[in-house]
Amino acid sequence: MKARRKRVTSHPDYHPVVFEDSSTGKRFLTRSTATSARTVEWEDGRTYPLLVVDVTSDSHPFWTGAHRVLDTQGRVEKFERKYGRRARAASQPSRGEG
Repeated sequence: MKARRKRVTSHPDYHPVVFEDSSTGKRFLTRSTATSARTVEWEDGRTYPLLVVDVTSDSHPFWTGAHRVLDTQGRVEKFERKYGRRARAASQPSRGEG
């Protein structure tokens, strides 16, 4: 039986890179196929490609617990101003009555 060789062209280069959160400045070392011309020296003394990203788990509201609070009262008032206040279902006679 012949041994099969791995096709070199079908697998991208998977290497260590440093990601930096642009809003918090936090950096973390991981592996990725992404590349960058910018480099940074890491804590271990080695130099790695640096990828600056907008959002990471360090700044995303879901992971930080800083969810945006919706002003539901203001939305209700805006709706009522736009479409008028509607009478409650209990105060209106049901269909067929009257």
